[in-house]
Amino acid sequence: MNRRAIDTTNKDKRSANMGNQPPLAGITILDLSELLPGPYATQHLVELGARVIKVERPGGDGARRMFPGLFQAINRGKESITLDLKSDADRAVLKKLVKTTDVLIESNRPGVATRLGVDYATFSAINPRLIYCSISGYGQTGPSRNWPGHDMNYAAMAGAVAISGRPDGPPEHTTGVPIGDIAAASFALISILAALRARDVTGKGQYLDVAIADSLTSWIMPRYGVWDLAHRQGVESGKADILQRPGYGVFETADGQYLTLGAIETPFFRSLIHVTGLSQFDDAAYDEYPARKRATDKINSALAACIIQKDYAYWAEAFEREDVPFSRVNSLAELAEDPQLAARGMIRQAGDANVIAYPVPMDGIDGVAAKVPAAGEHGKDILASLDREDC
Repeated sequence: MNRRAIDTTNKDKRSANMGNQPPLAGITILDLSELLPGPYATQHLVELGARVIKVERPGGDGARRMFPGLFQAINRGKESITLDLKSDADRAVLKKLVKTTDVLIESNRPGVATRLGVDYATFSAINPRLIYCSISGYGQTGPSRNWPGHDMNYAAMAGAVAISGRPDGPPEHTTGVPIGDIAAASFALISILAALRARDVTGKGQYLDVAIADSLTSWIMPRYGVWDLAHRQGVESGKADILQRPGYGVFETADGQYLTLGAIETPFFRSLIHVTGLSQFDDAAYDEYPARKRATDKINSALAACIIQKDYAYWAEAFEREDVPFSRVNSLAELAEDPQLAARGMIRQAGDANVIAYPVPMDGIDGVAAKVPAAGEHGKDILASLDREDC
């Protein structure tokens, strides 16, 4: 089957499931977080069916001004109320909201929530079933807990910077994806869902301390495991051992496009050599990965010189035909045109914007929460609902 001519059954399933009950229907989330990690997590909770009330400071989430495209991408489908948490009256409103809330997420630096009187101890006394999730750079404990930071800083502490860049070069922060923020958001999601399940059994909520540095350190687990075994065996293992792989990398084609290859396993490597005609590596001596590893520079240099001789379309057809692991290097502008992503329904229209859908087809979700709230847009309705509850 042509890999580029994927059928659209998964996309159809997404649409067919829209009429079903979403998995988090009936769950209410209070989102006091700003910028990226917390709102990214709650964006997915919205798409899974939760009601998310975004509690914004006067003037709104700072991302509205600093990164408006980011704000629109990760705050769709939420309700917004503006509260000044330094105000006694507004804190009283928040306490009323907490009474019927399942999950609260905040992203202040350690100690700030306590000083404001919006901490877990205060709110769990009001609602013992509350799950309270704090997302911070380095966590609520430890000598670095009060340090300010951004993604590069957390990646450096976690060891990710040390194993990035050129195999023979200095440490670099080379990824364009904010991996620390996304890692923390992912662990917040996992932990919140686990805490909701635990509450079903115990009837009690709990406090979740999610640190960006910790979350990204967990993502280093596969690399650390390889390093640790080598270290215990008395073998020096460094960045080059991780980054240098034969038949693996980014290669330029004759028409100025780029493709990736991932021919690590021997059958894939042999297919790659067959397609490219690099007969000097068509030898049983290269059937074992360690032998290929030792010849990484020679193999990859020969591949680069070969692949740049022909256009991307030639190589795409050849690699697909011979079952070689490859992919085009898509720019952000090309994501919506990629046949595979289109078949999966990953890029959706939401108003005037293109948005990225929740990535797993599930019953009852449509993958897109379309509307971006104005700051405080739903405040009157939320306050009115609180007044009705007090009657």
